[in-house]
Amino acid sequence: MSAALEVRDLSIAFGGVVAVDGVSFDAPQGEILSIIGPNGAGKTTLFNMVSGLYRPRSGSVRMHGDDVSGLPPFKLARRGMSRTFQNLQIFFRQTALENVMIGRSRWETTSLLADLMRLPSVVRQNAASRENAMAALERTGLAEHADTVAASLSYGSLKRLEIARALASEPRVLLLDEPAAGCNAVETGEIEGMLRSIAGTAGADIAIVLIEHDMKMVMRLSHQVLVLNQGRILAQGTPAQVRANPEVIKAYLGSHAEEVAHAAG
Repeated sequence: MSAALEVRDLSIAFGGVVAVDGVSFDAPQGEILSIIGPNGAGKTTLFNMVSGLYRPRSGSVRMHGDDVSGLPPFKLARRGMSRTFQNLQIFFRQTALENVMIGRSRWETTSLLADLMRLPSVVRQNAASRENAMAALERTGLAEHADTVAASLSYGSLKRLEIARALASEPRVLLLDEPAAGCNAVETGEIEGMLRSIAGTAGADIAIVLIEHDMKMVMRLSHQVLVLNQGRILAQGTPAQVRANPEVIKAYLGSHAEEVAHAAG
């Protein structure tokens, strides 16, 4: 698989404290790369640089060969990058379908005047957005809740709703910041199965990069794992290589060793 996302030597410092130091990785299309590490290792800061929220001190980001370093989030979204956040970013008074339709904004081209006048082009565009949003709800197992107000959904469903909205933009790179955080075992299993299905779709051209603390999920789901510690790469490789790395066990997996071994089967 070719790399959908190439990150090279990203670094950033805050007040003289280096938060991320020379991190590089590739995220191939059709695969899932998980980023793990102790709290404060720099995982979300790394995501913030890749997704344009932070401007790195040095390094580069490329999407499908194009240099996108330093582009703001809205321009990255137009190029096919989508992201979810650790904390829910849901419009609770809107329905599930309306929340997901917001994710179609990068594909909508009509003007404000056309919207106000409800021109035929607007009607066609809204219909297309609705159809795409419904497809995203289908992929995330939420189609039956399309007309349900978001505030009425369970927490696990809300986490999947965020992923559905991200998918509605038809991303080529999908960044997920702790998609299973706060979920119970059943909800985590649903999210894991959903992500495996998305990455495994025939002809999938999407690269999934996720930050996750659930080691069972990471070891079962990932094609590659990147381990950060104090802003630097501690290890990188397949789940089998990472879980057998003595430095990883010492720095991070020690407290998770038994569950990781069980997840590995």
